[in-house]
Amino acid sequence: MRRALLAALAILSTAFLATALWAADAKTVESLPDIGINELKAAIADKSVTLLDANGTEMYREAHIPGAINFEASADQLLKVLPKDKGALIVAYCGGPKCMAYKAAAAKALALGYTNVKHLPAGISGWKSAGEKVETGSKPEKSV
Repeated sequence: MRRALLAALAILSTAFLATALWAADAKTVESLPDIGINELKAAIADKSVTLLDANGTEMYREAHIPGAINFEASADQLLKVLPKDKGALIVAYCGGPKCMAYKAAAAKALALGYTNVKHLPAGISGWKSAGEKVETGSKPEKSV
């Protein structure tokens, strides 16, 4: 029971922080440039992107873009898993075009000083629909 309570508290803390960061950076997050699947594939091939999956740990385990960081599991230590270069390309994504969960991940990256943050509006659903490969399992600290 204590574990469940601590887990719930951690999730609520992350959600509260994400909400606060999103509210503080709403204009910046709202104006993020989008990135398409083909452009993202090129960045992955060049190893010039870090992906933030904002779908939550359970969905991350089911399927995520190869090399993506599990934002929910890494939010408190995000600075440790993101590149040192604040101009590095960071791409946040979630479920698809109507999903807004990416905003928390993007806002956190922006709050940490990253200046090249983009959004993949197709999300994991669009990635899979395009026939692209996904990874399963949990490797939250891996970045491309």
